[in-house]
Amino acid sequence: MTVIDETFQQVKDGNPLPPAHPRIISLANQKGGVGKTTTAINLGTALAAIGERVLIVDLDPQGNASTGLGIDRRDRNASTYDVLTNEVSLRDAVVPTAVPRLHIAPSTMDLSGLELELGTTRDRAFRLRNAIASLNTNVSPDADYTYVLIDCPPSLNLITVNAMAASDAILVPLQCEFFALEGLSQLLQTVEQVRSTLNPNLSIHGIVLTMFDSRNNLSNQVVADVRQFMGKKVYDTMIPRNVRISEAPSYGKPVLVYDLKCAGSEAYLRLATEVIQRERELRAAG
Repeated sequence: MTVIDETFQQVKDGNPLPPAHPRIISLANQKGGVGKTTTAINLGTALAAIGERVLIVDLDPQGNASTGLGIDRRDRNASTYDVLTNEVSLRDAVVPTAVPRLHIAPSTMDLSGLELELGTTRDRAFRLRNAIASLNTNVSPDADYTYVLIDCPPSLNLITVNAMAASDAILVPLQCEFFALEGLSQLLQTVEQVRSTLNPNLSIHGIVLTMFDSRNNLSNQVVADVRQFMGKKVYDTMIPRNVRISEAPSYGKPVLVYDLKCAGSEAYLRLATEVIQRERELRAAG
């Protein structure tokens, strides 16, 4: 039995859901190199650019989301590791970025040992959920977040389970390549496990196709296959393969700051608009 299976087994007796909170969306895919961190950075930036107050929670031990937003490793005095081990509050770990209305809770390599450290602690799957529950104080609306985006590690481990247990929805970046659908079923199965044992309100917000190249027949075939398999869950917006997107992280900037007029920036702005539209539809339906 894996550590994830043990966690699901431990909490089948149920746990109360936290009070009202910002919309929490995890960006998850156990496959690496699909544009997950890039999407977290740039979707967060795009949402902030159109008026939302956004917090990115970096749960990847590599800390690429933190680096990509210009947070030097020496300045990460408190990290998501400290939050998940109950050493500091999430609010105390948050640092501002150069983008107005966009903050980040950075990560460090310490996260890689979290699973062993928490062991069989009963609340281990809910550490992040509990931290986010006390995030918005309502003392100052200007300091409260409307969106929390969680950048998950490229694996289905306890950290990812924490993210899913804390989230309202999952956003899945999927690269336009031959093995795109391979592993998606495993991710969907994990989401279903989380829904049945930890978080009954969890849903798939959508799937965003990344690194799309319209000149490539394979890319077009992948798009067709994914849309046939997942239907309306796939966003209309596709993120193109774009050199400016690749260059931006080395300057510690989102692509929207690095080159606002490039095709990648325009795509992420469209994606942010689509995310907000889906949110409005959910509110109207609920």
